[in-house]
Amino acid sequence: MIDFKKFEKYSRPGPRYTSYPTAPMFHENFTQDDLIQKYQNQTDNTPLSLYLHIPFCRSACYFCGCNVIFTSKDEKKSRYISYLKKELKILSKYLNTNRLVTQLHFGGGTPTFLSPDELNEVYEAIYETFPNFAEDAEISCEVDPRFFSKEHMDVMIKSNLNRISFGVQDLDEKVQKTIHRIQPFETTKNVVTIARDAGINSINVDLIYGLPFQTKESFQDTLSKIIKLNPDRLAVFNYAHVPWLMKTQRKFDETTFAPPSVKLQILKDTISFFVEKGYKMVGMDHFAKPDDELFKAINKGELHRNFQGYTTKGGAQLVGIGLTSIGEGKDYYVQNYKKLDDYEKAIDSGSLPVFKGYKLDKDDELRQFVIMELMSNFSLDIKRLEKTFDISFEDYFKAEIVLLEEFKNVNLITIDDKTIKANETGAMLIRNISMCFDKYLQTTPEQKRRFSKTI
Repeated sequence: MIDFKKFEKYSRPGPRYTSYPTAPMFHENFTQDDLIQKYQNQTDNTPLSLYLHIPFCRSACYFCGCNVIFTSKDEKKSRYISYLKKELKILSKYLNTNRLVTQLHFGGGTPTFLSPDELNEVYEAIYETFPNFAEDAEISCEVDPRFFSKEHMDVMIKSNLNRISFGVQDLDEKVQKTIHRIQPFETTKNVVTIARDAGINSINVDLIYGLPFQTKESFQDTLSKIIKLNPDRLAVFNYAHVPWLMKTQRKFDETTFAPPSVKLQILKDTISFFVEKGYKMVGMDHFAKPDDELFKAINKGELHRNFQGYTTKGGAQLVGIGLTSIGEGKDYYVQNYKKLDDYEKAIDSGSLPVFKGYKLDKDDELRQFVIMELMSNFSLDIKRLEKTFDISFEDYFKAEIVLLEEFKNVNLITIDDKTIKANETGAMLIRNISMCFDKYLQTTPEQKRRFSKTI
């Protein structure tokens, strides 16, 4: 029996490390000219991964931390699609869009808030701009089950989609009412059936623990219902409470949140539940069947982490398309404008809608490698790191080794001259462990206020 009470002290603000350096370090000195230079310096044999953002939702889910626009007006959607097409044309002036595409992901917002015809229009624009997709390319879409029909599915199948991620979060009626997202189990069951009948054999379900009024028992009930749908993957995220950034989260009574020790127990129970059902834990918050490519990637050392979570498509250049989208290359990050007026103004001027970005130096690349290895595999091969970057780990990370001692002393990790490895409990606190290598948290503590708590 683990005494989670003693780990409550680790409930402190910290990044989720979908990037390193993290998004608060991005700055507006990174311009369109910088991005164009990165595009021109990229070799043509580097594959592309595309992320396209559809920002619209009909109403607010109060827990959400995404950049969304609430609307019911059809003209807003059609106008946005017209600007996406313009952005693609500008993009093709600076990026070789004939390069091989290994991944296309639609995120939001609610991508299926678009009508089937509108969705088809966007898919056709993408394929017209990027004609060279790999035979095994992952074509995926985030779906709100409340806004999904067989007609949407027909468009997706026509467009070669092969993976769907359904947002569920929680099935408890009181929790759903509190978070302003009423979604009965039958609604989710029906859309999963539509997807299975269409031949989709990679279905992910998103859940969130730490929401208002959740208990160990209520979340266990959600898990018991979800497992009946036989998803191929699951993402079980820790709710990110950042009311100073997201106004809708201020509607929650914080006394209804479970304390950190209970949240850790919920996570422990969740891990045990899915392992017993035959799933394997992938990274800090994903689960997959043993025959899923995510799990296979761990055994091959090919699991990667980016702004879409865990992926097998490492080495690809991520191109963000649409409002607030983030792109990533070997040594840079770039983000599009977050406000619709700014986005449209940039495109109307014939410019890429670059809002801000970041160029990584050699130290950034080294620390990025360390942090992403820990976040993906709960371990770090020190000898591989030393060979890759031609450093002595002990000399380069003297200060960080001192910080790691705390986690070693409470038996969350083991360290020797070859490996840093987190145990089962340490894996649940991998964000805290990774933070030891984040020089920006150490030198600019005000950045911590931008993040939700790790537990």
